[in-house]
Amino acid sequence: MSELLKAFETYLKANLPKAPSFHPHYEKALGEMLLAGGKRFRAALVLAAATGFDENGASKAMSVALAVETFHTYSLIHDDLPAMDDADFRRSAPTLHKSYDEVTAILVGDALNTHSFSLLANAPLSSEIKIKLVAILAENGGARGMVLGQALDCHFENKKLNTQEVEFIHRAKTGRLIAASLQMGAYAGGANDAQARDLYDFGMDLGLYFQIRDDIIDATQESAAAGKPTRSDAHKNSFVTLLGIDEAQNRAKAEAKKLREAIAATQPTSLSIALDKALGGYLLP
Repeated sequence: MSELLKAFETYLKANLPKAPSFHPHYEKALGEMLLAGGKRFRAALVLAAATGFDENGASKAMSVALAVETFHTYSLIHDDLPAMDDADFRRSAPTLHKSYDEVTAILVGDALNTHSFSLLANAPLSSEIKIKLVAILAENGGARGMVLGQALDCHFENKKLNTQEVEFIHRAKTGRLIAASLQMGAYAGGANDAQARDLYDFGMDLGLYFQIRDDIIDATQESAAAGKPTRSDAHKNSFVTLLGIDEAQNRAKAEAKKLREAIAATQPTSLSIALDKALGGYLLP
């Protein structure tokens, strides 16, 4: 997986969005948050799923992984805007509205959103598969998926919700794009509909775990270590504010155990191995 991610970084740098013009910084800003790094978690999931079904699947899935990473980066740029989280830095780098201005950040986010679909449309895959990938990203990243989760998260700040409602928000805001990453990688690797759907369902559980873990990081780590502002969720409906830190950690460990068991039972074995390599060190003991 480390070799795949090195190859992905090379691919990303060679395929940054281009928009030559006389604008003083727009084209540079398009790639700035992509180049800032990050965990590349969703890209890794795409590549793990693709190679799990086809040992040579990574070459066909690179553009799919870049599309998901590009879409995710758009969401972070908008999430950090003054109207939402008003964050000063992300991925240990200044946010775009701090480096430049709010207009640049909004427009770059818009551009990366649409560019992700261009990357899918031009992927080295059959037209049938590309249509599926476009539909999956639009459904899970759009009005009924990630954006819905963000809308709920923002609207209900400073308003206490119950556990079921918080899970709904985070399955939409975080889980849907993580699940889509696995499903898209599966299709890029040649999986059938049932296999891709099973991986999507696993991804929804993984997304919930990811969010609980992220809430714990926000409550317990310093900003420098996390690469983004922390201790900033006290007014939000996070799993820590809802359950307390100890119970949130217990819930995260229980979800991690369930995920490890699911990985061990996954077929084909090549997919189980790929998922374990992508997630093994990430799941809490």
